[in-house]
Amino acid sequence: MKGLLLRLSMVDADAEAAVRVIAYFDALVEQRATVAMLVRSVAALAECPAGVAMPGAEPLRAGPEGKPVPIEVPVVESGGVDLGPQGRVWLERASAPGPLDDLVLERFAMSARVLTRMERRPSAPDLADPALVELVLAEREAVEDRSRALRLLGIDATGPVRVLAVAAPGRDAGAEAVGLVARGRPLRSVRVAVVGETAAVLLQPRVDAVTVVDDLRAALTDRIRERGTSGPALRVGVGAPVQPLLARSSWLQAQLALRFAVPGVAQDAVIEHAALGALTLLADLPPARLRAEPDVAALLALAETESGALDVDTLEAFCRTGSLRQAALALHLHHSSVAARLAHVEDALGWRLDEPQSRFRARMALLARRLVL
Repeated sequence: MKGLLLRLSMVDADAEAAVRVIAYFDALVEQRATVAMLVRSVAALAECPAGVAMPGAEPLRAGPEGKPVPIEVPVVESGGVDLGPQGRVWLERASAPGPLDDLVLERFAMSARVLTRMERRPSAPDLADPALVELVLAEREAVEDRSRALRLLGIDATGPVRVLAVAAPGRDAGAEAVGLVARGRPLRSVRVAVVGETAAVLLQPRVDAVTVVDDLRAALTDRIRERGTSGPALRVGVGAPVQPLLARSSWLQAQLALRFAVPGVAQDAVIEHAALGALTLLADLPPARLRAEPDVAALLALAETESGALDVDTLEAFCRTGSLRQAALALHLHHSSVAARLAHVEDALGWRLDEPQSRFRARMALLARRLVL
């Protein structure tokens, strides 16, 4: 640990990012991820292919989007660390090594050693087994089965849990979810399963379950600041704190909240079910009915062009912040540019955004549009 702290002091401006790298790998080890998940998570973190070779097993390689790298693609290492006889981890970065690649490789190697030992214990259950998470969130499983799954997952039956639904199109949703959650306050337990294209994250805060939403938004803001538009378009739905045996109710809430989330600023990308209130009634309407509503149809048509999509994004920011100048700050634009875009929206949709009724219509139409995207 002393050596690690010395290296962190040398990183200087990147020290905060280095601490996050360490937390990222600690979260993977804590949830006892498989080695395959470790490789996918490293590739997502480093944003380049990563691989591991272990004695007596086929090498595992994954690209930054979470998909396996075909075996016929030659390995071109940009850096690697030996694990011992015949074992090795590596990155395959086409450009020059990143400033934290050495630290990533070191933690990659350490995590691979630990997780490999865990996988080789035949009598110990895999506490990060996605099947156990799915069982806890299932609809028709017996209470006894859910209770046993919670014990195997290491979830404290006396403390509340929250469930997240995380979407990361084109990326490994499970790995992206782990990376996002690892940036917040320390959690007692984090367990992840990928259901379809959505990651279900079962987490148990150490102290206050209410801080989860703020932590997620702060973490996502940091990721956007670090990666800009090249980062994954993450969306997160957050269910309410519930007793562990009632985790399914929080999961259903998280999935519904995810439908209202849109990528971009953290305030819109991380949606808490409890904050939606009566707006959840919109989710009961068939998508075809929402698309046919004239205001929604007009927004969808406007967003089909590049300039129109920018106008709709500006309308989103204006409705969210409540003022032209605050929208300009959120979009990093001059307020005159925001005014010009809103004028385009008014011309296209026939609204007067200085009138409360039109602003209400715009807000409702934007929310309905989220549900059909």
